[in-house]
Amino acid sequence: MDVFLEISLIIGIATLIAFLMRLLRQPLVVGYILTGIIVGPYFLNLIASRDYIELFSKLGIAILLFIIGLSLRLDIIREVGKISIIAGLGQVIATSILGYVIMRALHFAEVPSIYAALALTFSSTIIIFKLLSDKGDLNKLYGKIAIGLLLVQDIFAAVVLLVISVFGLSSAAHGNIPLYALSLLFKGALFFALLYLTGKHILPKLSNFFARSQELLFLFSMCWGLGLAAVFYLFGFSLEIGALSAGVALASSNFSDEIGSRMKPLRDFFILLFFVFLGSQIVFPDLHSVALPAILLSLFVLIGNPIIVIVLMNLLGYKRRTAFQVGLTVAQISEFSLILMALGFSFGQVPEDVVSLITLVGIITITASTYLVQHSEKIYPAVKDFLWLFEWRKKPKHMPAEHDTRDRDMIIFGYDRVGYDFVNVAQKMNINYLVVDFNPTSIKKMERARIPHIFGDAEDAEFLDEISVARAKIVVSTIPEFKANMSLVHYYRNRNPGGIVIVISHSIKDAHELYRRGASFVVMPHYLGARFASRMIESHGLEPAGFEMEKKRHLMDLERRQHLTGEA
Repeated sequence: MDVFLEISLIIGIATLIAFLMRLLRQPLVVGYILTGIIVGPYFLNLIASRDYIELFSKLGIAILLFIIGLSLRLDIIREVGKISIIAGLGQVIATSILGYVIMRALHFAEVPSIYAALALTFSSTIIIFKLLSDKGDLNKLYGKIAIGLLLVQDIFAAVVLLVISVFGLSSAAHGNIPLYALSLLFKGALFFALLYLTGKHILPKLSNFFARSQELLFLFSMCWGLGLAAVFYLFGFSLEIGALSAGVALASSNFSDEIGSRMKPLRDFFILLFFVFLGSQIVFPDLHSVALPAILLSLFVLIGNPIIVIVLMNLLGYKRRTAFQVGLTVAQISEFSLILMALGFSFGQVPEDVVSLITLVGIITITASTYLVQHSEKIYPAVKDFLWLFEWRKKPKHMPAEHDTRDRDMIIFGYDRVGYDFVNVAQKMNINYLVVDFNPTSIKKMERARIPHIFGDAEDAEFLDEISVARAKIVVSTIPEFKANMSLVHYYRNRNPGGIVIVISHSIKDAHELYRRGASFVVMPHYLGARFASRMIESHGLEPAGFEMEKKRHLMDLERRQHLTGEA
């Protein structure tokens, strides 16, 4: 069959399967793998030009890893915070050890068991980011922790790919294997030193020049990503680690987001062929022999991984609900897992049946976890009474001290946005107040300023009970999310019909809904800002001197706010 006709048929079938996946609200990657199984030797057997499709799939992996590298900025450790680092690394270590034990208990060989155990540790940043974005939960406490945890996993996965690239190639080489490995390590250290210097001093200037033309920026990005992958390959490394390194080198560029967005359509096309090719390679020599391992490993990922994260989150001082929601986000394996298995297969270290097994686990866990994350709020009430089994730290670390559990007259949710103004008023009026925030940076600012505060989530009803929100005389929320404010207003108004609750909204429709739910007042920043500016025109007319005076007052206020809050 002509290769053009072959790829056209594959894309047509992939489109039909993707349409079905969309109806079932499943990630498209599941549809791509199922497409590979359908066009593979067990069903339609359409893939005759395997070399061409394998080449396209390698391009897809290179582009995917290049885009992932663009998001792995060197300062990511500071961004995700201590919690995500500890939870992420703790989960990786625990899952890999337990995964290896399970694989060995199922009588798999040692090296494939190591590969499989590592594959089970990685969760899909892309899938979870999309699910949380669709739910509007990216800015919630558990959403921030989950994305940070997944980014830590991605960094660990990049290190694993590098190590396997070095030792996998060295074991496949002829001659002195230790000497070959040392040679690759030396060349790798040299390459990364050169990349660091290039990314810091040369690439920013080049990207600024190429950014003058969108087409030229796209072409430069393709040249840099695929070119560096080819250079790494020529010097004995894998294409995968070269493409990832190319992305990391450009991550600090001002145009990294734009480069990533322009590369995504190309990535989506070629990565489709990678997962189709992967699906077509799935072998089931004996369905009975692979069914039990697939079920056991899937249950381990779907149940064991969340339990590991729940325990870690509890030990770090987080509430049951937050720990549960973060735990559900790691209940699947990722694209990195499948790339890792494909890499091991290409080095001859992982047999085809183990690759098929992990791919099958990927299909099961990605499908199931999608529903778990989407319906986490409905699942939590059904399981919360059992979660105490994993609460090894009985008193959460972020609760107020024993001597400071008195009721507050005023509770403010959110400090950095406009919470500072409400804190200022509370201090001037000598009101007994408490600030609630889940941003570690905000917590540190309030610690330095000696502002009464607590780490928590406005949507966690158990947390609201513990800090006695219902007994506060006035509750203020500076949180911009409509869903969070609706939940808070509903909670407070049902328990305190006569209290005052002030929230923020950026939409007239949402403001009406918040008023209907029982809000005392809805602050609309754009409305208030425009009204203030219009009154300035009314007061000063067309005289520039009046506006210059207002400008100086505003700058003085901004400087004072920046000094007190540390806001950039």
